[in-house]
Parts: sequence; C-alpha cells; structure tokens
Amino acid sequence: MSSILIVTDAWHPQINGVVRSIERTAEELEAIGIRIAYLTPQAFTTLPCPTYPEIRLSLTHRGIVRRKIEESGCEHLHIATEGPLGMLAASAARANGRPFTTSYHTRFPEYVSARLPVPLSWSYGWLRRFHNSGSGCMVATRSLEDDLRERGFENLMRWSRGVDEQLFRPYEGSVLPDDLPRPIFMYVGRVAVEKNIKAFLDLDLPGSRVVVGGGPQLEALRREYPGAYFTGPKTGEDLARHYSDADVFVFPSLTDTFGNVMLEALACGVPVAAFPVMGPLDVIGDTGAGVLSEDLREAAEGALDIPRDHCRNIALNYTWAASARQFLENCIAARDLYNSRLPEARAAE
Repeated sequence: MSSILIVTDAWHPQINGVVRSIERTAEELEAIGIRIAYLTPQAFTTLPCPTYPEIRLSLTHRGIVRRKIEESGCEHLHIATEGPLGMLAASAARANGRPFTTSYHTRFPEYVSARLPVPLSWSYGWLRRFHNSGSGCMVATRSLEDDLRERGFENLMRWSRGVDEQLFRPYEGSVLPDDLPRPIFMYVGRVAVEKNIKAFLDLDLPGSRVVVGGGPQLEALRREYPGAYFTGPKTGEDLARHYSDADVFVFPSLTDTFGNVMLEALACGVPVAAFPVMGPLDVIGDTGAGVLSEDLREAAEGALDIPRDHCRNIALNYTWAASARQFLENCIAARDLYNSRLPEARAAE
C-alpha cells in the first residue's frame, strides 16, 4: 500500500487527541514512504457545531466528496470521524464499491447524552451501522473493543497510540506563577461538559488546582471556581512545560476511549489520578504509574508518592512509530478482507 486518504471532520484549529493522533500517525507513515492526503473541513464552507463552535461542520454533498476522493488518487480510504464529511465519504465509497476503514475515537453517544435527551441506544444504533459498513473499525484499547463488540460492532481492529517522548519530557524550571501553592494537581484537555472537569474542581485537595486547555465550558468554570487557576489552551513545548510543572495529573473523564493526555503527562514524569474506567484502566491499569479509584480525591493524593522516573518509563512503551505500523497493517488487512468477499457479494447480486 503506497497511499492513504484520511477523511476527518476533526481538524485544525481544533486541539484534541483525534487531531494529534491523525497527524502523528501520518508523519510516521510518510517517513516510511506512504503518501498521505487529507480531506478536512478546510476544503469546504463550514458552520459551527451547536453547543461546540470550535468544531466546524462541512457544507457539501456526496458528489463533491466522491470527486475529491477520486482526485486524491489514493489506494486506501480511511474515515476517521462520523461527522458530515465522514458520513458522505462512507456513502460515496459504498456507492463506488471502494473499501474503507473507520476509527472510533470518541464515545459520541455519551457526549450527545451529556447535552441532549437522546437515548444511548439510538446513537449506538446509528454508529453501529456506520462503522459496520466499512471493512474494519479501528479502536485504541481492549476495553473499547470489548464494549463495542457487545453492542454489535464488527471487524474491530486495534490501533493504539503513542507519545512524542522528545517533546513531552521532564523540564527544569516553572512556567506557572510562583505563588501557586504546592502540590499542583493539573487537568489538561478540552474544557467541555463531557470531560467531567467539575469532578476534579470540586475536590478538597491541598495546594492548587490547575486547568490547561480551552473549550465551551472555560468561561463558566472560571466564574464558578475562582480559586482554581485556568491557563487557557497551550501547545508544543509550552504545553509540555505545563505538564512538567504538575505534581499529579488528574483525569476525571468517564467517556474518553483512550486519553492521549495521560501518556503526555506520564512522559513528563507526572503520575496520573483517574477513575477506574475505560481509558485509565487500559493506559494505567496495574503499571504503578498512577492511582485509579472511585474516590478521585483519594487517587489524587495517593499519586503524589509515585516516582516520576517510573511514570516516564511507562510512557516510553508507547511510540508513534509502532502506532503507525499498526494503522498501516489494519488498512492492508481491511483491503484484503474486502477483496476476499467480492466473489460472494457479486454472487449475491
């Protein structure tokens, strides 16, 4: 396989795990000679997503998307998201008899139910039909794979994640205000209701609570929690230095499928405190690099005793090179599966 077109509704200027995963995987694939093309909202007129204006919804139709897929000249199609572009690309691929893979990054039904009174069964039913229409659906962890299989998802493939250990590492010096009392408990990520950040900010902890990131809930939380320190969004080395400044990274989410931010924190030598749910169970588990507990305060205070060098060593088990190889192998396997079923499909017609 020499070329891959990645269709994604999640793209710049968004700062999130989906965008980072796609970019880093693509960089590693390009380094071994795979040509990567993108189809993103940047190619279309867009509208802001209701309740989440940072997400742009593309205004287009299947014919245009099909033409752009054909013009890319790519050998394989990967659909990273289930938004307007993802749906149109899948429809165009099915109409043209083109194999494609998908990836399940976000527990979309739970995100929707946090905002609207939509039953989980409705959302999962729609997502199941979308992902099962491809030749393979990539998931990051065993927990997610088991959960989706129980919900009727098929052809599930593992695609883990990595961390840039050169960027995310322990740094000398502090970027946070000197008058912030220690220890520093930090959250990094989108500031949105589905991230359950209030569960962190409501904790009675010693020292300081720091939130790094932007999103639709940022200003409301700033007003509600004047005692916490909000930095706004950070990127690159500035982000890595903020991680490195923390004593404990608190990950309160109950809906993430993986949580790249946990790997970034660990690579900076920062232990993790989280609930024992999908994502933390897979990344932290019994590694000793964090504490998982239904009592998040207990987890946060317990993580203070974990050696920082141990945290970094755990993170170094995850590389983007390995992640990219896994992604490529999945694309090849999905194409082979599709081709093996062609005679059967033609006979059925």
